Amino acid sequence: MTEDTRNIMFSSKGDEWETPKDLFNKLDDMFNFTLDPASTEANHLCPKYYTQEENGLSKSWEYEHVFLNPPYSDIATWVAKAAYESQKNHALVVLLIPSRTDTKYFADLIMKHAAFMWLIKGRLKFRNKDIPDKLKPAPFPSVLVLFHGERINTDGVVCDVWRQT
Repeated sequence: MTEDTRNIMFSSKGDEWETPKDLFNKLDDMFNFTLDPASTEANHLCPKYYTQEENGLSKSWEYEHVFLNPPYSDIATWVAKAAYESQKNHALVVLLIPSRTDTKYFADLIMKHAAFMWLIKGRLKFRNKDIPDKLKPAPFPSVLVLFHGERINTDGVVCDVWRQT
């Protein structure tokens, strides 16, 4: 990984990482997503979407099937919103986030409220508008997290491995 790529991936200016289309398509086949609340005009994946200016954090996701690849500079806020919307507004939310199990939001929100997780085998490759024409592997492992109403299993989150093909 070049120093320029490292600087973008670990800086706040690198928040616009496009979700790998093949991963999204497989998930969309399973969940029929209706809302992409953290996207841009150019990279939204669902018919209904919110840009940064529209602020998906300030909107209701009631009864939506949400795909969320949040800005990684503010993951905790987006994870909290996803948990809230699934519990209070009947939203089904699938998040694509770094697998950072040592963080407070992971312990307090994901481990307590997620219905299911898929640990992604290998490193996903993302495209960023600041690095034209290149797919870059993430410098961290990723996880898919499903929030869907009240969690039934209180003994621990059910987990599986998502194998990329």
